Amino acid sequence: QVQLVESGGGLVQAGGSLRLSCAASGSIFSIADMGWYRQAPGKQRELVATITSADSTNYADSVKGRFTISRDNAKNTVYLQMNSLIPEDTAVYYCSEYYKLVNRMYWGQGTQVTVSS
Repeated sequence: QVQLVESGGGLVQAGGSLRLSCAASGSIFSIADMGWYRQAPGKQRELVATITSADSTNYADSVKGRFTISRDNAKNTVYLQMNSLIPEDTAVYYCSEYYKLVNRMYWGQGTQVTVSS
């Protein structure tokens, strides 16, 4: 059974940094495409960043140059380094694990990030 556990969220002032982690278990992590999504109150969940099994990355325009996604296959963990945070980054951040061959997506429970102005 695939399980994703996010950590690293919290309250930070605008301009600050946070690093989110997502530890995966019960999966074949090295062949999965991993991602971070976020959902702000009253808004739809949106893509923040993804990293493929081949380490190809993709970012939402709103976070390009500020956020960096990375993965450590030895630790079955994906990271999201968030710098220069702004209040608009406030949301619940979700980790995802996607297997292309079977078109199956798994989600973590989410971690709250709050950026104060």
